[in-house]
Amino acid sequence: MDSNLNNLPAIIGYVTPFSGRPGDTLSFKISSQGDRDFSAAVARIDCCDPNPEGPRMKLVPVDFALQAHYAGSEQPVFSGSCAVGPLPSLDGVQQLVVELIVQPTLISDQMQTLLSLQNESGSRGLAIGLRGGQLIFQGLASQSIGVDIATGLDIPLRRWTRLRIVLDEQQNASIEASQAGLREAPRTAQLRVAMHNCATDASVDRICLAAIWRGHPEHAFNGLLEAPALFVADDESSGGCTAALRAIARWDFSQFIDQQWVPDSVDNSRRLALVNLPGRGVRSSKWTGLHMDWKTAPDEYAAIYFHADDLLDCEWKTSVELRIPEGTPSGVYGLTVRNGIGADTIPFYVTPGPAGPRARILFLAPTLTYVAYANYVRGNFAGALADRVEQWNAYPNHPDVFTAYGASTYNRHPDGSGISISSRLRPILTMRPGFMTFCDERGSGMRHFPADSHLTDWLHEKGYAFDVITDEDLDDQGVAALAGYDVVLTGSHPEYYTRRMLEAVLSYRAAGGNLMYLGGNGFYWKIARTPELPHAIEIRRAEGGLRPWASEPGEYYNQLDGEYGGLWRRNGIPPQSVAGVGFTVQGAFEGSYYTRTPASFRHDLAWLFEGVAAGPGERLGDFGLSGGGAAGFELDQASIQLGTPDYVSIIAVSEAHGPTFKIAPEEILTWLLPADPAREYEGMRAHMIYGVSPNGGGLFAVGSISFLGSLSHNRYDNDISRILENCLNRFCGAPAAVRRSPSEG
Repeated sequence: MDSNLNNLPAIIGYVTPFSGRPGDTLSFKISSQGDRDFSAAVARIDCCDPNPEGPRMKLVPVDFALQAHYAGSEQPVFSGSCAVGPLPSLDGVQQLVVELIVQPTLISDQMQTLLSLQNESGSRGLAIGLRGGQLIFQGLASQSIGVDIATGLDIPLRRWTRLRIVLDEQQNASIEASQAGLREAPRTAQLRVAMHNCATDASVDRICLAAIWRGHPEHAFNGLLEAPALFVADDESSGGCTAALRAIARWDFSQFIDQQWVPDSVDNSRRLALVNLPGRGVRSSKWTGLHMDWKTAPDEYAAIYFHADDLLDCEWKTSVELRIPEGTPSGVYGLTVRNGIGADTIPFYVTPGPAGPRARILFLAPTLTYVAYANYVRGNFAGALADRVEQWNAYPNHPDVFTAYGASTYNRHPDGSGISISSRLRPILTMRPGFMTFCDERGSGMRHFPADSHLTDWLHEKGYAFDVITDEDLDDQGVAALAGYDVVLTGSHPEYYTRRMLEAVLSYRAAGGNLMYLGGNGFYWKIARTPELPHAIEIRRAEGGLRPWASEPGEYYNQLDGEYGGLWRRNGIPPQSVAGVGFTVQGAFEGSYYTRTPASFRHDLAWLFEGVAAGPGERLGDFGLSGGGAAGFELDQASIQLGTPDYVSIIAVSEAHGPTFKIAPEEILTWLLPADPAREYEGMRAHMIYGVSPNGGGLFAVGSISFLGSLSHNRYDNDISRILENCLNRFCGAPAAVRRSPSEG
């Protein structure tokens, strides 16, 4: 996909990294339409909810000593993955032979490049590609491509085709196309390539696979490529015999699958650089079905999957270097940029300094889940949601409309395959104050970053001092990032976790730390990260789980770390072993209520319900800004078989969920047979739990995504707010020790 400047917001940006300590510098990349200059200001983001019936947006200005104005520039987006690198000189070559195995996955009227033999700028050379499913040749000329030269050969969709293309210095071309692995006569074509002759042009010194390279990919390919190789006949190779060929380049995609480059087996000093992280660890034409892990049989995974919409890094220039002042309190902040025709607020996090004071409460911001859902195209914006966004003056830029910045791991590529890679080095429209996901008839319709501000708003309103770290901080630092805190709070949906992150949470609990899991469907999918690409995550949606798409059989192992992907439940760490409850039920974005269980009335739990009016059978949380109730959308349950500690009690369960609510597929073997033995309070319910381990560590979990949306009801004076406050006070000791006045910021 080429640059798209026709439908971009007035001003937009992103930051790297997401978080920093006081004294650190964050880089903001801003694109300002029409190269308009812009202003910038910092605010602490307390609440992102634009609902006039709720707490409203709360962005508190903070002085970061920024410039009055910044120079603006309109920065383009170039998507599409490819492989690009140097070639040996083709000067004086008498005959050039190109070999390649290809499997197209999308028929398009647009040019899809299989390979380009070109000069540095892409202004000279030859491109070989597909249009409408037919193999074509095109000559390259300054920043454009020439007229198609049709070969008459159709390349079948989703089948492996072996191509052998011979070009000679008289501009003759011959092509053989045969179905890889099948014993059938090859289809052939003969034609003249009356264009810049790449076989004798001294300026042609590089190759680009799956695109034309002009400092970025153009006319990108959707499909798989395998075993590209170049051979020449020249004075050195022929020895007077024109039939002799010499290999000048051969790229083996089965090697270094976890890297962002491909070796040339003819000359190790030459590599192809992979741009925008195409798919690796995917089945090649040699896949037998006997091996499921690419590490055990790399020859069967000797292909790369390219897409025209792959986007790893926008590579925008830095517009604002923001140094976090010493003494800045840890929290959620945003840089608001304005250029006279629009505005954008780009969130970032200030984490506690290594020697600075620490709060007793830590909010663990689920930023890797935000990245997994980044720019989720749901197709629901037009109509009622767009009208409400305008009425509430909510965040106006929606990924249904502004598609240039890539989609989420919940979307599919144009060829129907699932998007398995996401990155934060691009504008994330879904991670903005005021972004609304649904037109919620009973609430605000917010999820993820905006929805989690219901918690930070509550903490500020109640006067609790707290620190914030991100998922990336936890993954990079391990359990040390949690050490010293009395209690760790999650957001509403901490769904995507690495192994190191889970192990850190488990180690924190094992050392006596208190965990308050304040959401649903958490600790569910296993993801991969790598230090070389800290901004990227990978998800393989392996067998099992509630999935928007499924990985192909044999492609369940990550390319970034080589580990098996899929559910944590299938990787030996079910969510119940981490947070006491795990995902069990999903329905529409609507909320219901809890009722207390008999266990909640025990004498030893009376403190947890102090000030709560609900008696046996009475409702808790039949209100809220997320679907209208504290228990909704995605619900978790305790399960001893899956690791819920035996010291945990189920203190409340949700009831009265509508007909859209269904059991998650991993919970059943057949429609009549559950995967686990019968559990207490099963069915369409969420479980709220509490318990204290023998080592003194407390565990509280609510088992519902919509729980946090109920905190602000009745000016923060309600049963849900009270239960959370009682538990947090107990985990932190005396309330006075953890409070500060709201005026202290």
